[in-house]
Amino acid sequence: MHKAVFNKVSVIGLGYIGLPTAAVIASRGIEVIGVDVSQHAVDTINQGKIHIVEPDLDMLVQSAVTTGKLRATIEPESADVFMIAVPTPFTDGHKPDVSYIEAAVKKIAPVLKKGNLVILESTSPVGTTEKMSQWMSEIRADLKFPHQLGEQADIQVAHCPERVLPGYIIQELVSNDRVIGGLTPYCAEKAKALYEIFVKANCIITDARTAEMAKLTENSFRDVNIAFANELSIICDKLNINVWELIKLANRHPRVNILKPGPGVGGHCIAVDPWFIVDSAPEEARLIRTARDVNDSKPEFVLNKLKQVAEEFKHPKIALLGLAFKADIDDLRESPAVGIAQKVIQEALGEVFIVEPHITELPAKLQADNVSLVSLAESLEKVNIIVTLTDHTVFKQVKPSVLQEKIIIDARGIWEQD
Repeated sequence: MHKAVFNKVSVIGLGYIGLPTAAVIASRGIEVIGVDVSQHAVDTINQGKIHIVEPDLDMLVQSAVTTGKLRATIEPESADVFMIAVPTPFTDGHKPDVSYIEAAVKKIAPVLKKGNLVILESTSPVGTTEKMSQWMSEIRADLKFPHQLGEQADIQVAHCPERVLPGYIIQELVSNDRVIGGLTPYCAEKAKALYEIFVKANCIITDARTAEMAKLTENSFRDVNIAFANELSIICDKLNINVWELIKLANRHPRVNILKPGPGVGGHCIAVDPWFIVDSAPEEARLIRTARDVNDSKPEFVLNKLKQVAEEFKHPKIALLGLAFKADIDDLRESPAVGIAQKVIQEALGEVFIVEPHITELPAKLQADNVSLVSLAESLEKVNIIVTLTDHTVFKQVKPSVLQEKIIIDARGIWEQD
């Protein structure tokens, strides 16, 4: 299929996935219309600037906007392809929330025309792509969709989950293999033709349900492995064993590769996606559910360690190093560090100094008396307790001599050798 079919691409949702995807496609010379519910995001992008932190994204967006290949808007308009990249969180009871996808689909439905391709990039419970086709057909009875007419449908529908790492998104959008699942083989082939315009790696075709499950499986695999490391750290604490040394020794086995434990699991993928599998097969997903429970309980373990230490001081002054869910990014979504900070503040364990070099203002839920966002240098000067919650590179550069006479709870193993 000739790439000239795709003269205009619309990306719905201009967040951590949608904006980089839009910018990369625009860099290939295709006109891209970005759609977002946030007027602030739309205005920022149209100025050639970005509202999120991601290496190299600012230059890519500025170039795409300057050349006229990328613009943002609140309301969808007609295009050849619609790529949906909106959040899929979960509600109380860990039930998947596909309302953002449904809202996006209902917003684009009025501007669909025969021959369009609609791709869902949002990580979704199995069966969501089929539901998307159904939702569109309810609004556009004048068009035929794959669940009605198969290969003869007017609109093609596919699912291609993103699998990029924050901090490396631009690079990985191009270099990572993509799994593309169509509601029909033709849907998948048409979507593959689009991705091959900007993806240098392999684009592998399957059906939509398998593509949906593939992304959930990848993140559940990682969650189970992290849970093993986190459970080990809790066991080692009880048995008075240095877990960091233990893992290094065990990993000398040629077929063992234990991950590093941490204060929990964060981000919008690993902490969320396994619940989509548990929700779909609650009786069968026993190991996956247990891994989630282990990782969700780890912040409480870290908090209890801090409580024990804080009791030793008349005036505890606590440095919490890092709020982001992983190193060297600004993304606080589902971050266990944020949850721990909230509890420390709520339970008034002491004066709190938060160090997060990638943000300029604390989230509203962490703003309180006796809490301040400070530089690393200021925190090291003022506190008697240090808790490492994110392993930002700047934290690893602290000299051990500076840490003397401080109580350290190193949930990330940054200074494990000490």
